[in-house]
Amino acid sequence: MVFRRCIQLLRDEGQAEDCMQDVFVQLVRHRERLHGAALSSLLGRIATNLCLNRLRDGRARREDPAVDPQVAEIAAAGDVEAKTLAGRAVAWLFRRERERTRTMAVLHFVDGWTHEEIGRELGMTADGVRKHLRTLRVRLAAGGGR
Repeated sequence: MVFRRCIQLLRDEGQAEDCMQDVFVQLVRHRERLHGAALSSLLGRIATNLCLNRLRDGRARREDPAVDPQVAEIAAAGDVEAKTLAGRAVAWLFRRERERTRTMAVLHFVDGWTHEEIGRELGMTADGVRKHLRTLRVRLAAGGGR
């Protein structure tokens, strides 16, 4: 499950293997916080965050730098608004947004999660998620950046 998530976001098997190992290192490092946590959900969130950090920091290699695999994946999605917004956002999202906002954007626009599902996962209300994503849309429409 963790490896699949890493491959989905990084599109590089070697990078995905490294990131997957980092996920389990983080899990062991913070094992005292695991009481009552839904392990599969936690692993997915750690994997997503670590992959996004790799992409933001430029550590993830791209097979074809001219074609962003995230944009290609989003282009295959059915929601026109999500494709347009996310297609414009991906290039700068990983560099400029806070980790929590990046996670929300990926869960919503790439994975198709609802505001309610994201809120449960991140310990927020659906309205809070909606507000963060609306603010992201406004920044994107204005030309991006914080």
